[in-house]
Amino acid sequence: QVQLVESGGGLVQAGGSLRLSCAASGSIGSINVMSIYVMGWYRQAPGKQPELVAGITRGGITNYGDSVKGRFTISRDNAKNTVYLQMSSLKREDTAVYYCTAGNGVSLSSSYLPYWGQGTQVTVSS
Repeated sequence: QVQLVESGGGLVQAGGSLRLSCAASGSIGSINVMSIYVMGWYRQAPGKQPELVAGITRGGITNYGDSVKGRFTISRDNAKNTVYLQMSSLKREDTAVYYCTAGNGVSLSSSYLPYWGQGTQVTVSS
């Protein structure tokens, strides 16, 4: 089994920056952990549907949601099985619970992502 543990959420003023981290772990030598191909972030604001924020493959190919392009940067350390989300120029509408996710395939569709973190709250104040 794979566990995803997020950190870095919190309260920030509009225009500020925040960095989220997510580490994947499992039993030593876990095939599931070693075979993770895509990692990424979804977010869900109150009363709204979950939306993809960003994703990255093991090879470093990235994909961003339209609302965060140019402001957020996703990166990954394969040796540490960790993905990062650097968020800049934050807006109030970025307020949401951010969920780390990972999968063994190429798709970033939530239906194909078996591993999810517990979520971390990001609140942007005006």
